[in-house]
Amino acid sequence: MKVVLAGAFGKLGSDILKELVKQGHEVTALDLIIKDMPEIAGKYTAVKIDVTKPETLKGVCDGADALISTVGLTGTSATITNYDIDLNGNLNLLKEAKAAGVKHFSYVSVIKADSDPKVPMLHAKALFEKELKNSGLTYVIHRPTGYFYDIAKVFMPMIEKGSVSLLGKEDAHANVIDTTDLAEFIVLHMNDVNVTYDIGGKETYSYEEIAKMFFEAAGKEAVIKRAPVFLFDVLAFINKLKKNGKEAIIRFSKWTLTNELVGKDVYGDKSFKEYIQNCYK
Repeated sequence: MKVVLAGAFGKLGSDILKELVKQGHEVTALDLIIKDMPEIAGKYTAVKIDVTKPETLKGVCDGADALISTVGLTGTSATITNYDIDLNGNLNLLKEAKAAGVKHFSYVSVIKADSDPKVPMLHAKALFEKELKNSGLTYVIHRPTGYFYDIAKVFMPMIEKGSVSLLGKEDAHANVIDTTDLAEFIVLHMNDVNVTYDIGGKETYSYEEIAKMFFEAAGKEAVIKRAPVFLFDVLAFINKLKKNGKEAIIRFSKWTLTNELVGKDVYGDKSFKEYIQNCYK
């Protein structure tokens, strides 16, 4: 198949790109920043695009059978919002795909995307999911619970400082998935017809259990503190006034640490516990 992959050089995107090449597909890899991938050099076509500028997307889907989008704003920006990227950027991709006659559109969203419209990183994705479902294209929506490396990015700096702060009195759970496992699942299911997967890994842990595993792997005594949930609301409000772009990520962090994020569609053989141990080897 000829497949267009948008957001091809992020962490998940690069793993999907490798999997597509491995499976013998003809791939056009789209992204704002093009990175070298020596291990699969010459086996895909890279095109620099900006999803906020439809003119950069002209012709990229011509002749393609399927489009996979991992496009989304994951960091902070004082000038670009989740609605600019996650919603409108993906709408631009969708319009181009429809114009080119693409049959299948796979979209990487997030679990429970429609659960809280006050969280931009969720709401923008939920709005695009609705547009995709009404587009007339055959769609697959992947709603992952979270990724191994993202959890590590949050916990490891706190472990380094000697203590982990969790939110609220109740401990939430998640079965996060490795991006290589998710990439394999996405490629395997890209021709499915109009389905949504709440996809997670094979192990489910509470955040307190995750914190303790990080401390153990680092060879440190576990020091876990509990912060009141409202503090994140205060932080979000302060950063909203500052207009520095941090409000959205703060609201998403609060939501992540206080919600049950366990996907019913379990896939992959990678162990999160082993991943944590390997972080300190």
